Amino acid sequence: MARAGLTGVLLVGGASSRFGSPKALAQFGGETLAERGWRTLGEACGHRLAVGKAAEGLVLPFPVLDDESDVQAPIVGLAAGLRAAPTDLCVVLPVDCPFVTAALLVELADACRDAARTQRGPLPGAYRRRVLPALERGELAIHRAIAELDVAVVEADPALLANVNTPEELAALKER
Repeated sequence: MARAGLTGVLLVGGASSRFGSPKALAQFGGETLAERGWRTLGEACGHRLAVGKAAEGLVLPFPVLDDESDVQAPIVGLAAGLRAAPTDLCVVLPVDCPFVTAALLVELADACRDAARTQRGPLPGAYRRRVLPALERGELAIHRAIAELDVAVVEADPALLANVNTPEELAALKER
């Protein structure tokens, strides 16, 4: 199922201020959230890379590309991933979305014009390299940065889009 012309970008950075520790290292289903996201991207994509902050010093079983910014915002990781990707089309998965499937990522890639997102927002999403100028204008909110672009909306099962912001939310997801 992995598509050779598709790069998966895993966003592992972030302040995790509400979580209290790096979300990427939180355990879920016998693996860390980062390992789970990396595995899912590998099922969908011929290439994959993880983007974060080198200063966070995350010890993961795969390399993490430094986004080279002091700004804590997903848009920074998205732009760094697009710049580093070996393909024009990328699917981007935040580390805190443990139920996103390879099938959903492929569906986003298939729908992508300039970008594709779900009904919940810009992440997870699919992006073409040509959106970089819009992402690099200084706007920190992805949805505002891409507002003028040709963005497809994919209606996804809301259960797949659950994300984790606190240890309590992670515990509730483990019970599902």
